[in-house]
Amino acid sequence: MNELPINAVLPALDAALAAHPSVVLQAPPGAGKTTMVPLALLDSAWLAGQRIVMLEPRRLAARAAAERMAELLGERVGERVGYRIRLESRISAATRIEVITEGILQRMLQDDPELAGVGLVIFDEFHERSLDADLGLALCLQTQLYLRDAVPLKLLVMSATLDSQAISQLLDDAPLVSSLGRQFPVAIEYGAARQVNERIEPVVLQSIKRALTDQTGSILVFLPGAAEIRRVKADLDQHLQGQTGVLVTPLLGDLELAAQRRAISPAPAGQRKVVLATSIAETSLTIEGVRVVIDSGLSREPSFDPLSGMTRLQTRRVSSAAAEQRAGRAGRLEPGVCYRLWSEDQQAQLQPRSTAEILQADLAPLALQLAQWGIQDPAELRWLDPPPAAPLAQARELLARLGALRLEQQVWQLTAHGAEMAALPMHPRLAHMLLRGQSMGLGLLASRLAAVVSERDLLSRSQDADISLRLALFDQQGQTLAVDRGALQRARQLAAQWQRLVAARASDQPVAEADSEAWVGLLLAMAYPDRIAQRRGAEGGEYRLANGRSASFVEVDSLQQQPWLVVASLGGHAAQRSVRIFMAAALDPQLIESALPELLRQQDQLDWDLRNEVLVAERQWLLGSLVLRREQLVEVDAQQRQAALCTVVRRQGLDLLPWTPALRQWQARVALLRTLDVQAGNDSPWPDLSDQALLDSLENWLGPWLGKVSRQAHFASLDLSSILHGLLPWPLPKRLDEQAPSHWRVPTGSSIAIDYSETPPVLAVRLQELFGSLTTPRIADGRMALKLHLLSPARRPVQVTQDLEGFWRGSYAEVKKELKGRYPKHYWPDDPLQAEPTSRAKPRK
Repeated sequence: MNELPINAVLPALDAALAAHPSVVLQAPPGAGKTTMVPLALLDSAWLAGQRIVMLEPRRLAARAAAERMAELLGERVGERVGYRIRLESRISAATRIEVITEGILQRMLQDDPELAGVGLVIFDEFHERSLDADLGLALCLQTQLYLRDAVPLKLLVMSATLDSQAISQLLDDAPLVSSLGRQFPVAIEYGAARQVNERIEPVVLQSIKRALTDQTGSILVFLPGAAEIRRVKADLDQHLQGQTGVLVTPLLGDLELAAQRRAISPAPAGQRKVVLATSIAETSLTIEGVRVVIDSGLSREPSFDPLSGMTRLQTRRVSSAAAEQRAGRAGRLEPGVCYRLWSEDQQAQLQPRSTAEILQADLAPLALQLAQWGIQDPAELRWLDPPPAAPLAQARELLARLGALRLEQQVWQLTAHGAEMAALPMHPRLAHMLLRGQSMGLGLLASRLAAVVSERDLLSRSQDADISLRLALFDQQGQTLAVDRGALQRARQLAAQWQRLVAARASDQPVAEADSEAWVGLLLAMAYPDRIAQRRGAEGGEYRLANGRSASFVEVDSLQQQPWLVVASLGGHAAQRSVRIFMAAALDPQLIESALPELLRQQDQLDWDLRNEVLVAERQWLLGSLVLRREQLVEVDAQQRQAALCTVVRRQGLDLLPWTPALRQWQARVALLRTLDVQAGNDSPWPDLSDQALLDSLENWLGPWLGKVSRQAHFASLDLSSILHGLLPWPLPKRLDEQAPSHWRVPTGSSIAIDYSETPPVLAVRLQELFGSLTTPRIADGRMALKLHLLSPARRPVQVTQDLEGFWRGSYAEVKKELKGRYPKHYWPDDPLQAEPTSRAKPRK
């Protein structure tokens, strides 16, 4: 114990805590802070015989820390040193140091906001920035500030890598105590550049083989998750078949206790260990005999997608701080080596620290805890990173749908049901399901469902998503090849514990046939109303969720013939169009109407049947974005009908209406005059009759004329010309004909239509009809010259111009020369300005 570096700063730490309410301790891995600090402070005068509570981010670390401290005291766990984690408690009346996981602290604060009898709360490995740790610290600061005047509560934040200045400021400029670590040199070897989505297992296997050949000592391998651990272990076991000198052990959070102990204990004599671990092995735990670290550089972290309301596990690069922590594991006892399976250039691009969980997590549990504490505005508490406003608002809306919160006069109030939910140690979704299930006499089924959803998949080798197959395991005896026995054991323990928590609550609305499988889907719908799913089409594995997203079965599945499902577990990436369904249950939609009518909203919907081109009026019962049931409406409100038909026109476009070429020309004439006014900077009396403006105002000008329209053919009977002409108030119709005439009379007397589909408008006229004319025709009080398309006898343009006089005096001679040869019977005078205009081949004599 005397050799540990932390011992050198323990007197200073004790003095700092005696003089200040909060202290920050920074100590590198291997310093001994987790086990030595609580023991050193146990008999401090300022503690006054009170208890020390130390938070650990993981169950394995909490248990290991308590066992090590008890060993140093020569006692059994549960005497002066004990622990409390999920499903396991080893404490007694004599316990003075209590090591707990972070979620346990919130239960303690709920039961006793003063934390009476607790003199010091230690936040170990705070740099991991879990949501529970951030919330726990914020609430403890409230307790320290407002509820512990007589007997102060001390807070100690410990970390190996931490932004010490920021945490010190959060704790009212708390003093910082720093310790050296016990670290031998670690040689770093980089590999080739790799992408996050590349399969990591082949290069990991090659690195392990290399380390077994080139290095001595045990090997710690960091992999992103359980799937990669399983695959590497299978390949490595095959490679080592027949060899007895290497022991391969996995290490992840939800392993059975015996398997976890095997992973962290020293290798048997004459053997080397290869420990395949997740990020659980980065801190707190000491794994004996390791001098080689192989780091994939990846971790798998939960990330909440606000768009879908779903949390997905995402594989990401670790931070540079985490990479240092991992490498340090190779130098605890002697010089070591770390193989980093990425390039040195990629190392320089790593972010300094991991993103705090509070910035990327589902905030429903936090929102419920804040409501339990009476916190309306998170700013009332002190945070390193406050919860983001949008995800917090979304979390509160979910809690309102679950009946936990009620908005009264813009203030969120915790309901009685919400208070019961907050008292249960599970996600609010599952707490709601468990309480409702108990009231229906389905407490056993609800507790088992909650346990199945909370644990990793009990059928680790099964591709079938039916959650009923998992539930059947609770009553099944004997061994089944595909069953994860450790996960099943924990699920059984959880279910029993949770059932006991609600057993005293009355079943005031018991259902008939409580053993029916139909209740499985209904209970899941209580927890996941946004994940109720309806099949797309008559067959296939594609479903649409109530939250608007898509989900599908990757493999052929027994559930994919079900028209309705509730999805309990799904996965994929936010960018994917469809996510994968991992666990689900069939759902009888009629049960939703009878048992959960609060999930439904009713609306009258008028929509256009594209196939039959008719207006369909129906009353719909909606479940999120899904239509659960529909009935045809016999009588339709006139305004609803009008609005629906306007929506049809808006969706399909104005071409649905009976336009004529002449009406489109009229529209363009009005548009031209309006444009000329606007370009001149003047207010225009001419209304905006562009297509977009007409679409934006359909209800005003078209709606009143749609009373008899019920199918697409009826649109053709509309007098669209009269409707649109009615939009020009007097005297604009007359001015329109004056300023933007539809026709222009040329010198021969012919009335030629002007084409307003272009700007400038086009007057297409035979060249001979303009002989003798010097001036280009102009409209809009002379503001715009028409574009002349001068036509050959075959009515093809031979010249386009807005300068008629320039044409006669310039290029006419060349044009005449060409056309005279092509059309010799026509009139081609040498002086067009003196010639008589004609609409015939030659002028009359």
